[in-house]
Amino acid sequence: MEQKLSLEQIQNFKGKYPKQLWYLFFSEMWERFSFYGMRGMLAVFMVSQLQMDGTTANLQYGATQAWVYAFTFIGGLFADKILGLRKSLFWGGILMIIGSVILAISPKELFFTGIGFSIVGTGFFKPNISSMVGQLYKEGDVRRDAGFSLFYAGINLGALLGGYVCIAVANGNLWESFVPENLRWNYAFGFASIVMVISLLTFTQTQKKLGEIGLSPLLNLEKSKRKMYEVLTYIGSLALIPIIILMVANTVYTDYFMMIIGPSSVLYLFYEMRNFSASENKKLLAALVFIIFSIFFWAFYEQSGGSLSLFAANNLQNTLLGVEVDPNGVNNSSGALFVIIFAGLLGVLWIWMANKKIEPNTVVKFGLGFLFLAGGFWIFYYTQFFSGSDGKTSLNLFTFGWFVITFGELCLSPIGMSAMTKLSPQKLQAVIMGMWFLASAYGQYFAGLLGANIAEASENATNLEKLIVYSEGYKQLAVYALIAGVLLIVISPLVKKLMQEVK
Repeated sequence: MEQKLSLEQIQNFKGKYPKQLWYLFFSEMWERFSFYGMRGMLAVFMVSQLQMDGTTANLQYGATQAWVYAFTFIGGLFADKILGLRKSLFWGGILMIIGSVILAISPKELFFTGIGFSIVGTGFFKPNISSMVGQLYKEGDVRRDAGFSLFYAGINLGALLGGYVCIAVANGNLWESFVPENLRWNYAFGFASIVMVISLLTFTQTQKKLGEIGLSPLLNLEKSKRKMYEVLTYIGSLALIPIIILMVANTVYTDYFMMIIGPSSVLYLFYEMRNFSASENKKLLAALVFIIFSIFFWAFYEQSGGSLSLFAANNLQNTLLGVEVDPNGVNNSSGALFVIIFAGLLGVLWIWMANKKIEPNTVVKFGLGFLFLAGGFWIFYYTQFFSGSDGKTSLNLFTFGWFVITFGELCLSPIGMSAMTKLSPQKLQAVIMGMWFLASAYGQYFAGLLGANIAEASENATNLEKLIVYSEGYKQLAVYALIAGVLLIVISPLVKKLMQEVK
């Protein structure tokens, strides 16, 4: 029988990365294939198959993705209080499989039902695997950021594969001889369910190497009582699915929810802060600053699945460096490709700079993330000067925009996840990670609103006119991102004081 590893043995690893990170890497990679594959199809599916207009599709996309990330807060809460990270993750994976199978069987008729299962499932899965990555490291371990950067590369490998494969199959630009034309969307959603099964099977092997990481916080309770709490959690999450289906299908309910959930989560955080020291609470306030700024980052970045998805479908040429490709697939996956190429290198760079004592602090990294984001959206704006009379513009230049944005994402997202684990007490890590993803929910929500405004301005316009409207909208986002980046760098000394010894 294999000996169970202690937490100390896990954290006292040699080299740059703990071996457990690789198990979590592959489990997350396949889950992200499923998630980003489905995400990349939503706006196009709603317009082409459900016959929604661009404005409605953007609002619907924003509501759907907002709920996905909002539920991560709830999933993190139940993981911290009842299920533990492992059981939460497994339960979430099961629900995601059910959701994608429903969509594979009947995408048009059962669209919102499948989305409902996927939303709740992602909420239980996503925050908890990230929290487990953080627990592989001791406090103060300078290798933590590099570990999260590698983990983030796994996320993006899944996003690359799923983001391109699923939409390309659905559009008939990949495996068209293999997939029947009338079943393209069914197959595309089906791929998402298959890889999610692989993700869960990978995690079952992962558990053997995790020691005590992720076990139930109620192990000291009587077994029957603990089981009762767990069963009630499962039943309660299933009962929420019809409610979420209703709210996603009617975006006005999402508006009301977003008005409530954010302030409520902040109030809950302040309530929990009563149980921690002044020093710990300062760190939690610093985490809150990062969470708030990340909302604005994701509101701009997540145009990728909404307005940029429709922009790619209507206004981009289908050749990249002379090779014929699916422009929507490129929009969905190019950022992920660049992350895969550069995430590990940037992680090594952070370690090298830390050893030389010249590594920028987390706040400055966040600020740099916004500056790169501004540069990328300025390039999206500039595509209008490379279009023909048909309103089709350069896919090469568009892809370069994603290249620039990638460095912004790498300065913010993996660093942010790492910061959440460093700034929060262990007993509150899943909740804080949930709030981190809740910020993404607000980003997705506002992304939908921004995309809807752009789409509404271009209703009944020619393709060339649509190009101008969309690109001018991206110029405005570039200006706002620039302002946010400069502001973060200016206030970095104040936030650094709250972070104390955390770099």
